[in-house]
Amino acid sequence: MATQAPGNAPAAPRTTRTTRVGVVTSDKRDKTRRVAVRYQVQHPKYGKRLRREVVLHVHDEKNEARLGDTVEVAECRPVSKTKCWRLLRIVRKGAGGES
Repeated sequence: MATQAPGNAPAAPRTTRTTRVGVVTSDKRDKTRRVAVRYQVQHPKYGKRLRREVVLHVHDEKNEARLGDTVEVAECRPVSKTKCWRLLRIVRKGAGGES
């Protein structure tokens, strides 16, 4: 049975959210992780592959991700001034040490 929105109109299907995979670089704040997503782009004129990195502030409700973990994050509504990503799952535990 399809989900019904108020007023008996059929609900619009949810759009797929952007997901990225990155490495946790900081786990010092409560419920917040800093995740570095590394990628490569090609230079528009010379064609050389360039390494780039973007740092995302991720909401981790259960404080389960640790330093060095590889995690998958998804875009979401703004949780705070800097956080608009949330933790989906831990892909691989890192060697950052247990604390």
